[in-house]
Amino acid sequence: FFSTAVNYLDCQVLSLTWKDFIAPEFHWTDTHYGTITAIFSIIYAIANLFAGRFVDWLGSKKGYLWAIAIWSLGACLHALCGWATEMSLGLKDVNEMIAASGALTSTIAITSVYYFIAARIVLAVGESGNFPAAIKVTAEYFPKKDRAFATSIFNAGSTIGALIAPVSIPPLASYFKSIGVGNGWEMAFIVIGALGFIWMGLWMFMYKKPQENPQVNAAELAYIQQDKEKEEADVHTEDEPKISLWQCFKFRQTWAIIFGKFLTDGVWWFFLFWTPAYISDVYGFSSDSATAQLLIFVLYAITMLSIYGGKLPTIIINKTGKNPYAARMQAMLIFAVFPLFTLFAQPLGNISYWFPIIIIGIAGAAHQSWSANIYSVGSDMFPKSAVATIIGIGGMAGGVGAFLINMCSGILFDYAAESQMVFFGFEGKEAGYFIIFCICAVAYLIAWC
Repeated sequence: FFSTAVNYLDCQVLSLTWKDFIAPEFHWTDTHYGTITAIFSIIYAIANLFAGRFVDWLGSKKGYLWAIAIWSLGACLHALCGWATEMSLGLKDVNEMIAASGALTSTIAITSVYYFIAARIVLAVGESGNFPAAIKVTAEYFPKKDRAFATSIFNAGSTIGALIAPVSIPPLASYFKSIGVGNGWEMAFIVIGALGFIWMGLWMFMYKKPQENPQVNAAELAYIQQDKEKEEADVHTEDEPKISLWQCFKFRQTWAIIFGKFLTDGVWWFFLFWTPAYISDVYGFSSDSATAQLLIFVLYAITMLSIYGGKLPTIIINKTGKNPYAARMQAMLIFAVFPLFTLFAQPLGNISYWFPIIIIGIAGAAHQSWSANIYSVGSDMFPKSAVATIIGIGGMAGGVGAFLINMCSGILFDYAAESQMVFFGFEGKEAGYFIIFCICAVAYLIAWC
């Protein structure tokens, strides 16, 4: 839970600072930002393919430590991008960069984008290990019928991270800017990135597998292992059948998870990366304004409902006696319906900016509930020794989906603004956002099918 919260805090620093702190310094457009987030997503996707295998090879404890060490380093490296851009172009300071004009602004933008992409690649490689490791830990500590609920609890860390981000990151950037420490955003990356190193110390000393943990008694261990066949005396994953990475792609179950993640993960990443910009572009609230912070806080507070989404399959199992997979499919159909409300976010936004925030919050809660269950589907259908690998493959597919939606969104928003595009009565960037909202609305039902 804490690791996932830190994971999402690190993800959010860029989205909450780029529009009001970073873009004026480097002369970025939506396309520049979209390119950075898209490349982050594709590297995250590729790294997921190998991160799961890496975690299965090293084990949950060491694998998790390596993952968070790399992504915390990547988060802190963002702070050096401004300095690196100045050094590369021979500029004296931030003020000279901001005051630049003509062709120099394009050079500054492109050069800074390259440096941010480099830092983002390190962040993506590390962050790709979080969910494979977390799902592996969940599979180690919970029987199948409880895993979705356990997953939804740790997955709520993403919501908590996103919840804390708007009330901490812009104020941090504003404070350090006011006292003259760079342009403010640099220290936001360093302070938030440092949290991961604190977590490493806690994980190193606290986590042990259940069969090695003196705090786990015999009854608890029996409960954890209840899915094992009676003749299986040894619970160590080393004795389970090994499935190679390429063998995984021969199973239909793997492809079910691939499509389920590819079609839906991009929706969550779009909301995560673009909602602060949406609030600024459409309603004119900067990320460090009290109104914007309140809107984003309320949005992610609503997504906390996803904890109950993880509990729903267990309730269905207890009431109907269905097997875990059938109960999970029933629950996921329910979750796939709620994002349809996103179709009304933009139209109702003409009445009040609270309507799209509430609707996106509901869609976000549905996504997190969906996500907790699709992760658990992976641990239902494969042996523990392959769980992190399967989740990694799913993460790769989700990352590809996120790459496409982020890259296309940045290009679409710039095009819509320049051409004053009209779509269903919306004009300019609002038309662009409405198009993406329509895609987000139907993604889950298609994925469920």
